[in-house]
Amino acid sequence: MKLLEANKIGNLILKNRIVMAPMTRARGEGKGVANDLTALYYSQRATAGLIITEGINISEQALGSPFTLGIYTEEQIVGWKKVTDAVHQYGGKIFAQLWHTGRVAHSADKNGILPVAPSAIAITGQQHFSSQGLVDYEKPRVLETAEVKQVIQDYKQAAINAIKAGFDGVELHAATGYLPNQFLAESANIRTDEYGGNIKNRSRFILEAMQEMVAAIGINKVGIKLSPSIPYNSILESDPIATYSYLIKELNNLPLAYIHLMNPLFLPEVGFEQYAKDVMGTFGTLTHHTIIANAGYTRESAEQELQKGIAKMISFGVPFIANPDLVKRFELNAELNEADRATFYGGNEKGYTDYPGLQ
Repeated sequence: MKLLEANKIGNLILKNRIVMAPMTRARGEGKGVANDLTALYYSQRATAGLIITEGINISEQALGSPFTLGIYTEEQIVGWKKVTDAVHQYGGKIFAQLWHTGRVAHSADKNGILPVAPSAIAITGQQHFSSQGLVDYEKPRVLETAEVKQVIQDYKQAAINAIKAGFDGVELHAATGYLPNQFLAESANIRTDEYGGNIKNRSRFILEAMQEMVAAIGINKVGIKLSPSIPYNSILESDPIATYSYLIKELNNLPLAYIHLMNPLFLPEVGFEQYAKDVMGTFGTLTHHTIIANAGYTRESAEQELQKGIAKMISFGVPFIANPDLVKRFELNAELNEADRATFYGGNEKGYTDYPGLQ
């Protein structure tokens, strides 16, 4: 199976082409610090060719959901060092997904402070999971131009902190409606400064953040996750193919580790014809970077995707939650554990570190 073949990202040797996708688990115990349970969770899954962590808040401002973890204090860096040490002890490789939620947040979990965004446009038609339960989204505060530049520096510092914490690299979470995606999308960005307007300007935030992180931590250590065909979190584009084609071609100018592309999710059948249904075929062919394909794959469909030759690795989310030994199960074509969705977010070891391995 191609899935089980070794692979490389730069000089990083990966045991296989199976990636553990980033997934919010909300198991933080105050102050956003990874703990021993976090280390156990990730080390149990260290047979993956590459682990990409849950989204990690790059600053206090970045936080959007309760019980999520950060990488902007010394205590948080030390907490993540336990995790990376545990993963490396088992021969694994691990990237930190760097996260700023922007308007996908609520003041209830931000000490009463409003979320920030490119423009004062609230998410509609959805509610936010907060420490007070489901709440309607608020109209965010607009980031001033100088503040935008500071957030870019926050990404740079978070990347530096991640390397200090022992990570092999970082991934910019620019997908599913979080802050970088908000800058990119017409529906969330009506700015009139250098970060708004045409596709070039709306792409500027992502490109500058990527440039700063690459300059700070080096070549083949920075990846990016994109969702070109996901309108979730009120992210709407009149011409998403033009927008993402421009961005991905510009990313060719940087020595990146990979581009992590999500297949269409949450895409209604009618009224969204402008979105690409074949994300890998439409966008994966525009880059010389390694493509990681994400969302909805089984053992069989992942193998078929690799055989097409565009994606070089496949990332799995829910299957890795319920199957810490997913690689071994794929190797043996063994039955998979069923995931307990009630325990996805928050809680303790139940539904986190207690899934059984193969006997």
